Amino acid sequence: MMSLNYSFIVPVYNRPDEVFNLLQSLSLLSGGIPFEVVIVEDGSSEPCKAVCERFRESVTINYYFKENTGPGDSRNYGMRNANGNYFIILDSDCIVPPAYLEIVNQAISKDFVHCFGGPDAAHERFSNLQKAINYTMTSFWTTGGIRGGSEQLDKFQPRSFNMGLSKEAFEKTGGFGRIHPGEDPDLVLRLWKEDYKTKLLSDAFVYHERRISWKLFFKQVNKFGKVRVILNKWHPQSRKLAFTLPSAFVVGLIVAIVLGFAGWYLPLAIYVFYIFVLGVHSTFKNNVVVGCYSMISALIQFTGYGLGFIHATFQIHLLGRNEQVAYPELFFKERKLL
Repeated sequence: MMSLNYSFIVPVYNRPDEVFNLLQSLSLLSGGIPFEVVIVEDGSSEPCKAVCERFRESVTINYYFKENTGPGDSRNYGMRNANGNYFIILDSDCIVPPAYLEIVNQAISKDFVHCFGGPDAAHERFSNLQKAINYTMTSFWTTGGIRGGSEQLDKFQPRSFNMGLSKEAFEKTGGFGRIHPGEDPDLVLRLWKEDYKTKLLSDAFVYHERRISWKLFFKQVNKFGKVRVILNKWHPQSRKLAFTLPSAFVVGLIVAIVLGFAGWYLPLAIYVFYIFVLGVHSTFKNNVVVGCYSMISALIQFTGYGLGFIHATFQIHLLGRNEQVAYPELFFKERKLL
């Protein structure tokens, strides 16, 4: 096996405060394993260069500024300019536990894999809203563990908030595409086509501090639903019945409400019971406030994703529209190569 040299790749867009927290956590990594951090400023109007300068003595940092072409292209830019041969890709709103790199290095040194992913967790200092959204995004009872909450998966699809990728695999596939969100599963599906394996490192978690509100959360998951239809079109072999469940949830909820007005309350009661159980489960894992918020975030997650999936299915499959014409907001422009 090759000697591993690690480069953390972090795309940034107007998040200097987040970069400070991330670099501070990276400066506290244990184990003495050498690494560099490649910060790629994606055309920000609030650059983080001054923040990077504050950590020059404790962390090896290479800072780049480029035009705004999206997180996928920024990650590719960082990997092309990195000195390492194994890239660890993080979002700027992540905080890394001290033992993170030790866990990663031990795992892939023992059983090498060209691409790994790790879960995200909610730090104790996160707000109740952040904890609730983290719960619904990671719980087995809402997403089936596809974001790292479960190891009972035949093939794990890493997400770029916490992903490892070898230089070889990056060069073979060309890295991330222009779509966003959705660039993560698109890359993984192309990796599988090239016979590269992926793996979940369940202990290599990060604290993912999403800057979010109810409105932004709905907008985010709505995009996820639209993107899934596009990915199904690009990669037909990746289609799964589970991807349609949020849409079925939405349709069923509408039917249950209509039936409730007609005096038949059982279907609606089933929905209420399910959401209530989620709230109780989240309460035991967090607290009562987070449990209540989790019921709201679960409804937003299912309805936002489901409506997006239905809308994109209608636009792309029934009307036959090109995805980039129907949803230009999901695609970043190509960067001009000088």
